[in-house]
Order: sequence, then structure tokens, then C-alpha cells
Amino acid sequence: MADSLNERFGTSFGERNIIMTVGAAGGLNVIFKTLLNPGDEVIAFAPYFGEYRSYTNNYDGVLVEISPDTETFQPRLQEFEQKITPKTKAVIVNTPNNPTGVVYSEATIQKMAAIMEAKQKEYGTDIYLISDEPYRELVYDGAEVPYLTKYYDNTIVGYSYSKSLSLPGERIGYLVIPDEVTDSEEVQSAANVATRILGFVNAPTLQQKVVAKCLNEKTDISFYNRNREALYEGLKECGFTCIKPEGAFYLFVKSPIEDEKEFCAAAKKYNILMVPGSSFACPGYVRLAYCVSYETIQNSLPAFRELAKECFSEQ
Repeated sequence: MADSLNERFGTSFGERNIIMTVGAAGGLNVIFKTLLNPGDEVIAFAPYFGEYRSYTNNYDGVLVEISPDTETFQPRLQEFEQKITPKTKAVIVNTPNNPTGVVYSEATIQKMAAIMEAKQKEYGTDIYLISDEPYRELVYDGAEVPYLTKYYDNTIVGYSYSKSLSLPGERIGYLVIPDEVTDSEEVQSAANVATRILGFVNAPTLQQKVVAKCLNEKTDISFYNRNREALYEGLKECGFTCIKPEGAFYLFVKSPIEDEKEFCAAAKKYNILMVPGSSFACPGYVRLAYCVSYETIQNSLPAFRELAKECFSEQ
């Protein structure tokens, strides 16, 4: 595992830096259990995976939201800088992003890292950057996903194979805790203990053996890209507005109805299931997933056209 990462990203990890986890969700809970004291703050950039709030609450932390930039869906770094406090313990980023599919640019990551370095010095604290990246392998049009440990020393990476190897439900992933992390040996030891006391004990042995044999396997991006293009172009033709995703397998669509939950309810009449943006701290939008067959995408387009007629005729 460490050798594979080193080859791909020019890092220098060893066995000690890798902790196998029960999926990315298990890994995030392990690292939050390791790092957070009651009242510690975790910063997340909206829109974000809604369970980040639950994971933070599990350890009596406080989730601090950065409002979304609905033009680009890149992080609002000025607001981010203002909301870091002496209680900030962690910042969580998810790129490629769920629900937008946006990839945070290298320039964004560099600026974010500089802000965090300055705030660590200002407050005399350690602020950990947690990179949640189950969609790392799912990128389009040659997009590059920066490997965050190369930009900021106090970075911890969480990864899952459920997306890259299409193993939903198998629950296998890992944490990377680099030597550059402050008190890295103590953090690594605490994460191993947290894995046990949270009831995971260890990642499933069978799946560890499976992924060990699949480290160099490539995701068939063409399958997802075909769906992405068809659904994106189809929705545009219907009059819907959305940013074209650079990664993952989601489209984040602006709701033509002010209350996006009403839009979701209207879509159900046409057998279209959408997730309201308020679930991701970004009301006024809905998330669509295109990790389905191409035929399903094609068959859905007439229903989207009917939905558009209903929604836009009411405006």
C-alpha cells in the first residue's frame, strides 16, 4: 500500500503510516476520535457530505460551516481564514467533491495551506487538514487532484475503495498519517486504539487481501464519463442549470423552485429521485447520481423534459 502511494505521488510513506479502516466513514470516525476533545471545532466547506456533522457530533465537536460559492463551488478562503479560531482542531476537504463533482485546484490548496500555517503560528496550536478522498480516481478531462500531504505537513488522508473498485458495502479503506504530522507516532498509536474501542477492531481481513491484489487496477472512467456527458447535456437542453462535474459521479443542479424539497417531490412523480441540497448545507440545489447504466440515463431524459415543463411553466 505505502509503496503504491509513493510510486504514484512521490511520497515516502512506510507501513507505520497506513492504518486500514472499515471504509472511509470508519476512518473519519477513527481520526475524529483520535484528535477531538469536547468543544473542538471542525471546519467544512459547503456543500459537504452531511454525515460530517454527525461524525463531529459523535465526539462532542462543533462543525463550523464555510458558506458555498455557487459560481465555482471552490472554497471561500477569505471566510475560511476569518472562521479559524483557537478551538479549530481540524479542517475537512472532499475533492473531487460530493455533491458537486468539483476538484479543488492546486492554487486553492496552496492558499488554504498557507492560511492554516499562519493560523497555527498565530494561535500556537495544531490544525489538522483531513482529506476525504473516496472519489480520487474518478476524474475527467485530464483533471489533476492534488495530493494534499505535499502541501501541508499536518495532513491526514482518508480513502475508500468502494468507489474506485466499485465495492459498495464491502467497507474497506485506509488512513494515511504521515511522519510530518505533529506527534505522528502518538497520533498513529491513538488511531490504532480508536479503531478497537469504536468496535471496528480491524478492517475486514478478506477485503484487505483483495485490495492488496488490486492496487494497480484502473477505474473505467469511460463508463462514468459517457453518463456524465449524456445527463449534463440532456439537463442543459431541458433548461436546467448545473456546473459540469470534473470528478465523482454527481451533478449538482440548481432548483427551478425556491424550495428544492418541493422540486424533489415533483420529480418523484416522474420516478426521478434527487437529494435536496439542504442535506449538504446548500439549499436551492439538488444532487443527481449518474452511477447507473447508460440506458437508465437515456430512459430518464423524457421524464426530465416533462419535469422541466411542469416546473418552468409555473414561474
